[in-house]
Amino acid sequence: MSTDLFIGGRWRPASDGSRIDVLDPANGEKLADVASATVDDAIAAVDAADTALAGWSATAPRKRSEVLRRVFELMTERVEEFAELIVLENGKALADARAEVVYAAEFFRWYAEEAVRVLGTVQAAPSGSNKIMVVRKPVGVSVLVTPWNFPAAMATRKIGPALAAGCTVVLKPASDTPLTALAIAALFEEAGAPAGVVNVLPSSRSGSVVSAMLDDPRVRKLSFTGSTEVGQVLLAAAARTIVNCSMELGGNAPFLVFADADLDAAVEGAMVAKMRNGGEACTAANRFYVEESVAAEFTRRLSEAMSALTIGPGLNEGVQLGPLVNAASRDKVAELVEQTVRAGASLVTGGSPLEGPGFYYPPTVLADVPADAPVLREEIFGPVAPVVTFTTEEEAVRLANDTEYGLVSYVYTGDLGRGLRVSEALDSGMVGLNRGVVSEAAAPFGGTKQSGIGREGGHEGLLAFTESTYIALSW
Repeated sequence: MSTDLFIGGRWRPASDGSRIDVLDPANGEKLADVASATVDDAIAAVDAADTALAGWSATAPRKRSEVLRRVFELMTERVEEFAELIVLENGKALADARAEVVYAAEFFRWYAEEAVRVLGTVQAAPSGSNKIMVVRKPVGVSVLVTPWNFPAAMATRKIGPALAAGCTVVLKPASDTPLTALAIAALFEEAGAPAGVVNVLPSSRSGSVVSAMLDDPRVRKLSFTGSTEVGQVLLAAAARTIVNCSMELGGNAPFLVFADADLDAAVEGAMVAKMRNGGEACTAANRFYVEESVAAEFTRRLSEAMSALTIGPGLNEGVQLGPLVNAASRDKVAELVEQTVRAGASLVTGGSPLEGPGFYYPPTVLADVPADAPVLREEIFGPVAPVVTFTTEEEAVRLANDTEYGLVSYVYTGDLGRGLRVSEALDSGMVGLNRGVVSEAAAPFGGTKQSGIGREGGHEGLLAFTESTYIALSW
């Protein structure tokens, strides 16, 4: 596969010849190097996307649909190839990577179907004086900025709806994991997407490259997935030219277990919600709130399940937990655990970084966690489960909502009425009720408060790449 920039349907080196080293998290060694885009390259990509925009927007929805469907088919044929590539640059276990590729490809299938459903409306004005017609048009050239933790799915979740709506895109993948994005670009080339419709720009100069694109008046959309801190910077930059923004930002997901819950199911769900992708997910359960009467038993079962996981290089069959993506991530997780233990928490299992090579941290369970511990305030992004007890439903909801984030919450209870009541009371964009995973191509994904703006996935994800035009008329 090419490791250059993909601009205007051509593979090309960075304008200054610079490259980024991509490391294998399993051993810390260099895996490959890719071109590192400059500001000039970024403007060239916007040029290409702008040149292609009119033709792609005017392309029949069915033809846009067929391109997306073909990319879905190509990606589905190459699940193993993509999964191995993700493991090599990201570190996650092979089973996790395979699941990600299947999930990622589904966005192309879903939006191949949605491309023919960009619906408008017609209604009579309340006064009866005229008709109100609303049509939806593509928002325009779209800049997509994606993180390293799901290098395939975060790209496809943005590219799919953008192309379905008739937009052209410039994708800026994370510097840690650019290879998967370049492999996706190659799929579009193979599928016959017109030159300039999809452009991919790896770069180690993310700030200047993205800022330059946002300052270009031809760019009308920014879709970003990443930390709240970076999102705040990008929102400020987008404000300079009033760019339409979708933001999927940080999370601090609470996982509530009531005494009437099926504990086996709760532990099984906790293992998915916590350990999917090794905990390196914005949807990962970050805080476990367990009713006091079952807290000891739940903690014991969770600790047994966590400590039984097989750790090692992600490509090894049977490995359930690979390394964290880089040394900084491992060190941050280690520091959070050390702070929490010093604050008075009990270490039930794990708790110390594993010997290298590679950036490994073991599954860790903490009990008796103080209410003001940093591990309850910060997004852990690692395999660590802090457990806190509660005594009443009202206390559980209060603790769960006591955060500036609101991406996803999880609730386990045997009482459906309570489950629905608590789900409505939780201040988050998504709730997993007796379920440890919420991600679904056909569902609106996104959060409240500092977890983001807008939704990805489902029909709402398509509408995010459109603008409404109201036409007043009479007949």
